[in-house]
Amino acid sequence: MSDVHILGFAGSLRKASTNRGLLRAAAEDAPDGVVVETFDLIDIPLYNSDVDVAGRPEAVTHLQTRIADADALLVSTPEYNGSYSGVLKNAVDWASRSFDRPVFAEKAVAVMGSGGRMGTARAQIALRQLLIGQGCYVLPRPVVQVPIMGTKFSPEGDLEDPELRHAIRGLVESLARLARRLRPD
Repeated sequence: MSDVHILGFAGSLRKASTNRGLLRAAAEDAPDGVVVETFDLIDIPLYNSDVDVAGRPEAVTHLQTRIADADALLVSTPEYNGSYSGVLKNAVDWASRSFDRPVFAEKAVAVMGSGGRMGTARAQIALRQLLIGQGCYVLPRPVVQVPIMGTKFSPEGDLEDPELRHAIRGLVESLARLARRLRPD
C-alpha cells in the first residue's frame, strides 16, 4: 500500500506561529506510511474575481494542485474574534474556484489549532462547517485544541510538549485511516 500524503496548512502567516508549530510536529512525528507536507499560504493574494478572470495567480494554481493531489488535508487554525482567520477563508475561496477538478470534494480533512482561552474551539467549529460545505469529510475527533500557548511551545513556535505531540500523532493516524478508506484504489 502506498503512503498517505497529507497536505497541511496553517491559518497564521507569522513565522513563529504556534499553528505552524503544530504542523511541523505533525510532519516530524508522522507514523510510518504517512507523509505530512506543509503549504505556506503567504503568497496567496486576497481573492478578487477580476484577478481570477484576468489570469489566476500561479500561487493559487499551485495551491489547488497540491490540495487536489493530496490524499488528505490537515488544517491548523488560530482563533481570531471567535472564528478562523481570514487567511484560511481566503485560501478556501481561491482553491474552491473552478479548476480541472473539484479540489475539496470527498477529501479527508482534520482540523486542529492553537490559541485563545478555549484552544480554538469556536474557530474549529466554524472551519469544520466551511469545509463540510465544500464536500470534505471532516474528522469529528480526536480533537486537538491548544489553549493560550503557555509553556507548550518555544519562542520560535516549536512544539515542546510530548503529550500534545502524542495527541497530534493520534489525529494524523485517524486522518490517514480515513484517507485510506476514501481512496478509489
